[in-house]
Amino acid sequence: MADLGKYLVGRGIVGPEQLAEAQTIAKNNGGKVHEILIKQGYASSEQVMQAMADMHGYEFFDLRDVPIPPSVVELVPESVARENAVIPLAEEDGALKVLVSDPFDYETFEKLQFILNRKVNIALATRESILEAINRNYGQMGDESADSMLQEFTDTAIDFTETEEEGGGDGGEDVDETSAPIVRLVQLMISEAVQLRASDIHIEPFEDRVRIRYRIDGVLVERDSPPRRLLGALLSRIKILAKMDIAERRRCQDGRIKITAGGKELDLRVSMLPTNHGQSCVMRLLDKENIKVGVRQLGLSEKDFKKFRGLIRRPNGIVLVTGPTGSGKTTTLYAALNELNRPDRKIITAEDPVEYYLPGINQVEVKHSIGLDFALIIRAMLRQAPNIILVGEMRDYETASMGIQASLTGHLVFSTLHTNDAPGAVTRMIDMGVPSYLVAGSVIGILAQRLVRVVCSKCKQPHTPRESELQAAGITPEQAASASFMKGRGCNNCGHSGYRGRLGIFELMLMTSKIRELAFQGASTQDIRRDAIKGGMSTLYDDGIRKVLEGITTIDEVFRVAKKSE
Repeated sequence: MADLGKYLVGRGIVGPEQLAEAQTIAKNNGGKVHEILIKQGYASSEQVMQAMADMHGYEFFDLRDVPIPPSVVELVPESVARENAVIPLAEEDGALKVLVSDPFDYETFEKLQFILNRKVNIALATRESILEAINRNYGQMGDESADSMLQEFTDTAIDFTETEEEGGGDGGEDVDETSAPIVRLVQLMISEAVQLRASDIHIEPFEDRVRIRYRIDGVLVERDSPPRRLLGALLSRIKILAKMDIAERRRCQDGRIKITAGGKELDLRVSMLPTNHGQSCVMRLLDKENIKVGVRQLGLSEKDFKKFRGLIRRPNGIVLVTGPTGSGKTTTLYAALNELNRPDRKIITAEDPVEYYLPGINQVEVKHSIGLDFALIIRAMLRQAPNIILVGEMRDYETASMGIQASLTGHLVFSTLHTNDAPGAVTRMIDMGVPSYLVAGSVIGILAQRLVRVVCSKCKQPHTPRESELQAAGITPEQAASASFMKGRGCNNCGHSGYRGRLGIFELMLMTSKIRELAFQGASTQDIRRDAIKGGMSTLYDDGIRKVLEGITTIDEVFRVAKKSE
């Protein structure tokens, strides 16, 4: 693979500097150079796999555009396809053409030839497209294979279900021994969520059914659900994995699961909540790949990127990231820490809870049960002589006050705040009881953000919005004339939604001398916002419309998460 990087440079897919950066990351952190180039956003999976195919004389296929006959799919058992991330494409003179993502995995090729008892010829496709093709062609929950497994589970797990519902506390260990299908059902549910790029799985009990939903690109999508009477066994299996008390049904519980699904190592944060009709369970999928994003890949405009990069390189002060739950604040903060994480800097974080583990950074988890809260951790942090501190959330006066004291004693402090926009963070801190002169003197910048869905790259096509839409969005005829409006028509790549993936829209407010003066005077959010816009701040809505004009997202998406300034 050593020459693949040079080949990519030679074809103009990546630049020499980008290759050098990826080689440095691979040397320091491990990993393959071509995979790092993809993660950094310098090349797409398709570009890298096409180059690999050209280098070694293989055919490359984009599976989203290639139908596979059912008669060919049947030649490879689903379990073999999923376990090895391969899929058959066609029969050729008695041999079977199979798509793989690693042309050097000779062990798998030999195993396939042995299992299938025929010659296997390989061609290349991206791993993601192979896994999606497996889902399309073999089916998921709700298709025949999943239905038969669900039926098998129904037949074998009835006794355990009845015991669970009657309150049999210690029956949990029997799940693995007597109800093997439940193990596979939970694994299938998680694997499907990973393949569909879901951020969380919701299992919600109602009077007559159990609803299972996945949140994909921020939007909940309902999936086929198991019978209502199987709820107890399903939740018990999840509790065992999360090391929870399976006998406890009346109190809230939190846990964590480490699991491998879809070829990825995942951390799942599990929450159990008692409701009228049983326990509601949410499993949040924490993919370590999500936090390897750099500041450049967040989606900041060039102007805001330069300002934000300058902010995080300051020696002291407070940088706040604001927005509602699920708006990507953690990803932004971790991107900043990744950029600053060098051997000559000491970084300590206080988080509730620690969602992702970052190498080279001291992370402390809040434990309220023993009195280990944010304020106590910050006090102890300062005795550890850090350069940079991250406080998960400034949720009360004591935490905010300690963060400000840390910034005034020469530390760079990152934190989050739940406000609707950047100017609102100033008045929110003052409302907490922090003196206005301390807010004015310590905060150096505030970044508000939301996430919008990105138009699918595979099925996007030019789109002309209606005149009424343009007027409602405040887009002028001049802007519309030079815009590249796009809309996804819906395809297998995006689950026929027209969108795939999400990107941030941002509002970055620097604490200028004028805004410091307004903060000191206790001015209203509206006054601060007015002055910030006058000083050149782009609002969330403005940044969203900029991405609409560039064809990255749509007007509907921006309307969904941001509102036009009055």
